[in-house]
Order: sequence, then structure tokens, then C-alpha cells
Amino acid sequence: MNSRANASQISDPDAKAQGFVNEPIKPLRYDGKGMAGGEAPALIVEMLPEKSRVLDVGCGEGSIAALMREHRGATVVGVEPHPERAQAARAKGFEVVDGEFDETLAHRLGTFDAVIFADVLEHMPDPASALLASKSFLRPTGFVVASVPNVAHWSVRLNLLRGRFDYVDMGIMDATHLRWFTRRSLVAMFASCGFEVVQLQWSIGRWLREYRQQWPWRWMSFWVRGKVIRRCILLWPEAFGCQMVVKAVCSG
Repeated sequence: MNSRANASQISDPDAKAQGFVNEPIKPLRYDGKGMAGGEAPALIVEMLPEKSRVLDVGCGEGSIAALMREHRGATVVGVEPHPERAQAARAKGFEVVDGEFDETLAHRLGTFDAVIFADVLEHMPDPASALLASKSFLRPTGFVVASVPNVAHWSVRLNLLRGRFDYVDMGIMDATHLRWFTRRSLVAMFASCGFEVVQLQWSIGRWLREYRQQWPWRWMSFWVRGKVIRRCILLWPEAFGCQMVVKAVCSG
């Protein structure tokens, strides 16, 4: 492999999934997110006040940025290292900075009401550094919103009991995930970076393939499945919540 290919692998986490999944990872696989009630995109958008200026770190194809603009009237600036995803976000009308996220961008981009990490921290080798860097972009009343998959989900627990830890192309076991979080470890990481988690919600995740494949979920309609999962989350959120969506403010 030549040096250019090596550099591509370093900057493209999808390329690192080779050996964990059978097919190449599609870079735009998470595009097309909507405002389905109880799912992570809607929970993120609902945490934002109207007319916010938002920095969307790892904005991907701009799907969630589009929801923030449509439903909150937000002005969104994205940061995205993957060129194909960055171009897709630009095609939706967003300003997108190419490259990795760090505090050196603050002088160029200014400050924001909110910094968003929508399913991003789990892809980073050092997510704490990203949280620390986000402080340089926050206004005095600003906050961070982040969504991460819940590794204590029942589907992961069940597979571990079976001796399985299989990666897939998307979902909780996305082959490009580098870090894994429970509620306790997520709150602890934010605290170690000088943030206080002031709100935590669990997404339903009715789109997970496990619900389409396993008994008894696969025999439920999409609507009934969502209703049952919501009830299960009320009873045991750590086992049935698909993603954790948190809002955090600087604690000092």
C-alpha cells in the first residue's frame, strides 16, 4: 500500500472496517434521517432553542443539520473530514469545514450556542479531547449535545451471552466504532472534561436490524414495536435504550 493509501485510511474510518464486515462500508449509509418521535435525531433537535447558531461536529451528509435548520431555524456550520460526506452536506446548503475538529478552528468559526456530536464521539480514538476542544467554541450560555450508542443494549448483552461480538455496517455494532459507552461511563467522561450532564434521554432504535430479525419483535408492526420499546425503556432504560442523547454544560 502506498503512502497516499495509508493517509486515506488514517482520515477515513470507514476504510478501517475491512476485516470486520463482508462488504465495503457505504459512506452515505446514515443519510436521510427524519424526525421520527423518540429517535436520536428528534431528541437532538428538541434540545435546541429556536434560532441557535450550531456547530455540527462530524456533520456527515448534513441530515441532522437539515432537521435543525427546518425545525429550529438554526444556523449550522459543519466540520467533516470525509470528502464525500462533506460534499453531500454542502449540497444541502451548509457551510462545511473540511478536516478534523480541534480548538484551532475557533478563531475562524467564532462561538456557538451549541456544539453537536451526533453519533460522532464513538468514532474517535480520543473523544475527551474533542469535548475539551468544544469549550473554545461555546458562548457563555452554550452547551454540548451528544448522542452515542448504548453498548449495554439488550441485543449486545444477548450476543455476549452467546459468545458473540459481531460487527455490522451500521447500528450499535457499527464496525467503525472505536469507543463504547454505558450511561455511567458517558456521564463520567463528560465530568472528567469539566461538563455537567443536565439532560439524558434514551432513543427507541426501532430501526435496529435485531428488531427485524429476532423473535418476538419481527412479528410486530413498526408502530406496535415502537410502543412496546418505549414501555420497556421506562422499565429498564439501560437495556432497551438504543442511544443516549445528552445535553451538557460547562461545570467550571
